[in-house]
Amino acid sequence: LVVEDHGLGIPSAELGRVFEPYYRGTNVATSTNGTGVGLAGTRHIVEQHGGDISVESVLGERTAFTVRLPLIRERVELVEA
Repeated sequence: LVVEDHGLGIPSAELGRVFEPYYRGTNVATSTNGTGVGLAGTRHIVEQHGGDISVESVLGERTAFTVRLPLIRERVELVEA
């Protein structure tokens, strides 16, 4: 799954930090709402499902997040607890 936008972009020096809890980019307007937990939470959920998430960005042009999840090749039976 790829989610891409054509907005501000993320400075290359900050790309390694975007998945840190409570981190907000330096080029985000102070009037923009957010707490910095969304991408950290997304990464946690993706990893709990055996996947990974990555980011690519060109400052002033675009940012793309790629989520990769494993395929389930066998049927799993659910048991009620």
